[in-house]
Amino acid sequence: MKKKVAVLAEDYYENLEAWYPILRLREAGVIVDVIGRDDGCTECGSKEGYPLEVDYKAKDIDPADYDGVIVPGGYAPDYLRRCENVLKLVRYQAKNNGLVAAICHAGWVLASADVIKDVELTSTPAIRDDLVNAGAHWVNEEVVVDGNIITSRAPADLPAFMKANLEFLRNQ
Repeated sequence: MKKKVAVLAEDYYENLEAWYPILRLREAGVIVDVIGRDDGCTECGSKEGYPLEVDYKAKDIDPADYDGVIVPGGYAPDYLRRCENVLKLVRYQAKNNGLVAAICHAGWVLASADVIKDVELTSTPAIRDDLVNAGAHWVNEEVVVDGNIITSRAPADLPAFMKANLEFLRNQ
């Protein structure tokens, strides 16, 4: 599969929600770049300290070079959503029918990018109110696909989440 996807990273990311997508995408032949905040870490530590090396800062990439973006959860989304170039990448993908995928707390990034008004999605229940207040229609399901926006709730949903992401990329 000749695709290129950005996976966002920042300190306190959720191990499985970053590494499972990275490995599954690479296994499918997708080129994966790990993208960090402009002033963020170059080697990000997960909530448990597991390292993830950033390939590029968001300010140094062209969103048009990617077929999609995946936003892992954990506490990282609260930092990622404060970077305008991260939001620019998400907005570009949303507007141009690229993959926009978020799991767990990652919905915060989509809310800050203002790409979820009238979108059906899911997340960890902890941020349900934030997403509803941003205009989304929140449902409690394993994976939700609404056009090019794919969301899931937690690490246990990763198999369904990645199945939906890979199917979207194959059909893109």
